[in-house]
Amino acid sequence: MAALAIPLADGAWRLPTVPGPWLNTFVFSGGDGRRVTLVDTGLPGAPRRVLAGLASIGREPSDVRRIVVTHAHPDHAGGAAALAAATGAPVAVHGDDVSFALAGAGPRFDPSTRGGRIVARLGKATFPPVAVAEELVDDQVLDDGLHVFATAGHTPGHVALLHGPSGVLVVGDALMNVGRMRVSPAALCYDARRCRETVRRLADVDHAVLAFSHGPAVDDGTALAAHVRTVLR
Repeated sequence: MAALAIPLADGAWRLPTVPGPWLNTFVFSGGDGRRVTLVDTGLPGAPRRVLAGLASIGREPSDVRRIVVTHAHPDHAGGAAALAAATGAPVAVHGDDVSFALAGAGPRFDPSTRGGRIVARLGKATFPPVAVAEELVDDQVLDDGLHVFATAGHTPGHVALLHGPSGVLVVGDALMNVGRMRVSPAALCYDARRCRETVRRLADVDHAVLAFSHGPAVDDGTALAAHVRTVLR
């Protein structure tokens, strides 16, 4: 049986929401060791797996203090409304993605790219609208030790998050680790050029584990900087 929760470091876990490491929610413990923060919520059908993952590490739904959504796309915000209802926890989203979370539909794709124009013709993928209790801002440090990095590009309000106590850096969809580490495909970005700039910024963030929403984590703090040197120069 596949693991419901994979430890990344002390106080940090990856919860796969589909078979394999291809779509992940993350759990971080706070200072008291009991209360936890969820980062991303998977597709609308993911809450059952997320709650099972929490149970596997000895946490109840009521132990969730906050739900952070890295960006307002269906595979990251799709389960947010249901998990907020199940846990009673507030949902936090960067201010520039709040309107999309409230509407239950992500932003348009980059019309300057051929792929973006093709994907746009397919129509927006929707998800259950999410009530946002907290608007995140760049360089904010939450009370659970999560440091917010505004990393626009994939969406206007995309964020990456460094969990200071564990050294785990969640890059959301700024980068993916499917087959190999790569920048988010231009066709899936709001602004493909800015997404590449985002990765340059993250290369300067000191971390121990690089955690991807799509793909397995890399427990090497130099991996991101090396990727930037070889791919984005």
